[in-house]
Amino acid sequence: MELRLDGKVALVTGASSGIGQGIAERFAASGAGVTLTYHGNKPGAEATAARIRAHGQRAEIVQVDVGAEAEVDRLFAHHLAAFGQIDILVNNAGMGIDGAVHELATADWDRVLRTNLYGPFFCSRLAAQAMIERGTGGRIVNISSVHEEACWANAAAYCASKAGLRNLTRTQAIELGPHGITVNGIAPGMIVTDMNPRAQTDPAYLAEAAAQIVLRRAGLPADVAAMALFLASGAASYCTGTTHYVDGGWMLTWPAV
Repeated sequence: MELRLDGKVALVTGASSGIGQGIAERFAASGAGVTLTYHGNKPGAEATAARIRAHGQRAEIVQVDVGAEAEVDRLFAHHLAAFGQIDILVNNAGMGIDGAVHELATADWDRVLRTNLYGPFFCSRLAAQAMIERGTGGRIVNISSVHEEACWANAAAYCASKAGLRNLTRTQAIELGPHGITVNGIAPGMIVTDMNPRAQTDPAYLAEAAAQIVLRRAGLPADVAAMALFLASGAASYCTGTTHYVDGGWMLTWPAV
């Protein structure tokens, strides 16, 4: 069965490259108009918009820091003025700053939490308000990480933010379900994107990492986009409050048992 989003409108944050770009393009190929956001990579955002338009769909581009409430307010004002509705929100924008807990600067902790957790909160709040007002339901998809569960050293801020996003997703699902709004998380494993440049440039590293994955390969943005399309479509109308791992089976062996 082909999954279609004809007549739907989506907002995808952090869509200038990688996973967000893949999701935005997949949505457009399936019939949806898309507002996409970027923080600093304007050429990447313009490339994503060109891909959306190549599928015959409308694309709006907004520069935004999702961790800044006023900027998110401006984003939604732009989106609703342009499209008049929001059917699908994908909270994809994210970042990480390495540092041991006892050495991490407060500013770095704040920056990661504001992008990875406050951002989805700000965006979901406004999306839910618009969806409830329209009365036709909707879809919220939060892009988390396998590291909402599997932690590693020097990534306290990132892991904490993704764990928080997991429970934000679950709570939103409970609250918004009566309004016909589903809320789900996607937890990607190792995905080859610009955020993981070593996987793109070091074949030995990539092969070593792939050997630890049940399916023996790293993931691609298209793998995550396929799950996002399913969760955004009518086929997933009875799925809510769940983390969907797109990790090639990596979590089956982590932590080792």
